[in-house]
Amino acid sequence: MNVSDALSATVLRLRRTQVEAPGRQEAPVRADRRTKNLTKRLRPGDIAVIDHADLDRVSAEALVACGVSAVVNVARSISGRYPNQGPELIVGAGIPLVDDADPEALTRVREGERLRLEGDTLYRGDEPVARGTVQDPVSVEAAMAGARAGLSTQLEAFAANTMAYLQRERDLLLDGIGIPAIDTGIEGRHVLIVVRGYHYREDLTALRPYIREFRPVVIAVDGGADAVLEAGLRPDIIVGDFDSVSDRALSGGAELVVHAYRDGRAPGMDRITDLGHKAVVFPATGTSEDVAMMLADGSGADLIVAVGAHATLEEFLDKGRSGMASTFLTRLRVGGKLVDAKGVSRLYRSRISPWALTGLVAACLLTIVVAAVSSPAGQVYLTFLAARWDTFSYWLTGLLT
Repeated sequence: MNVSDALSATVLRLRRTQVEAPGRQEAPVRADRRTKNLTKRLRPGDIAVIDHADLDRVSAEALVACGVSAVVNVARSISGRYPNQGPELIVGAGIPLVDDADPEALTRVREGERLRLEGDTLYRGDEPVARGTVQDPVSVEAAMAGARAGLSTQLEAFAANTMAYLQRERDLLLDGIGIPAIDTGIEGRHVLIVVRGYHYREDLTALRPYIREFRPVVIAVDGGADAVLEAGLRPDIIVGDFDSVSDRALSGGAELVVHAYRDGRAPGMDRITDLGHKAVVFPATGTSEDVAMMLADGSGADLIVAVGAHATLEEFLDKGRSGMASTFLTRLRVGGKLVDAKGVSRLYRSRISPWALTGLVAACLLTIVVAAVSSPAGQVYLTFLAARWDTFSYWLTGLLT
C-alpha cells in the first residue's frame, strides 16, 4: 500500500470514528523516542506517542502509512525554526495531533495498552496520562507562516554549516581522498541510489522500464535496502550505519559499506559482525546519502539516479539537521552525473517501442511463410500440413453429421 492509499483509508476511518464519538479516540498506544523505530511496530488504528521536534515530512508520511488513529507528540511539532512539512501532512489526513504534551507520557504508557484520547488529553480510565495542545489546519498554518518569516535565519545557519563542512572535508570533496575501494564494478555504469525518503515508492515504480533496460548498480541507503526488496529488486551495495535496515536485507548478498564517524568509530560494524558478515568502512562527516553518492562518483559511475533523496532547499531544511550542508556540497561535487528519479521517468522512453516490436514479429512471420513456400523442404512440410488439415476436417464433419 502506498502513502496516498493509506492516507485515503485513514481519512475514511477517522470520519467514521468522528461520527460515532466526536473528539474521542480509544485505541492501543505505542511509544518511542525515535519515530522511525516506532513505525516498525505501529498497527492500523494505534495511537502513536512520539518525541519528534519539528516533525519532518518523511516521518509524517510513515505515520500516515501505518494508519494511526492519532499522534501525541511530547515535543513541539513546529518549533518555528523553519517551515517543516510533517504537521501539515498529519492534520491534512484528518489525524488528530496533540502537540507539546507531557514528556513523562513516553514512560507512563505501556506498549499496546488501550488508552482514550479526548480533546487534548490522553486518559487511562479517568486518570490523565498526558495533556498537550491540539493542532488543527488553522493553527498549523499560523505556525508555518511564522516559521517562514524566520527562514532567513535558517538560511544563514545553513550557509555557515556548509562552509564548516567544506573546511573539514576538503580533501574528500575536492580530491576524493578517503573513498574506499569496493568489489562491485561501477566504472562506466549507471548507478541507482535508493533512499527511503520522498516518494520513493512512486519513483521506483516509474523507473521500472529504465531499470530493465540499463541494469544499473543499485546502491541502497540504510532502510532503502528494504524498499528495494519491496519493489522486487536486489541491492548490489548497502551503505549506512545500519540502524534502520532489516537483517533480511543485510543477508541478501549485497556488498556492505559502513558509514563511520570521521575518527573511525563505526557503530554499525557491531551489528555486521554479529551477523557474521564483512563490510567496508567509509569514514565521513556527512549523511549516509552523501556517502553513497561519493562512493558512486569516486568509483567511476557514468550516471547517478537518485530515488527518495533530498533535491530541493525546502527538503534540505525540512530534515532539520546541520548535516544537510554536506548533502548540498556533495551534489556540487557529483555535478552533471546526478539526475533525480523524477527527471529520468519524465524524459526516459524505452528504445524499443511497442509498434516496432509488433513490426519485427510480423516481419519474422512473413519471412517464415516465404521460406516455407519457396523451398523444397517447405513444400513437403506444407503438403504434410494440408493432409493433416484434411484429416481433421473429415473427422469434424463426420462428428457433426
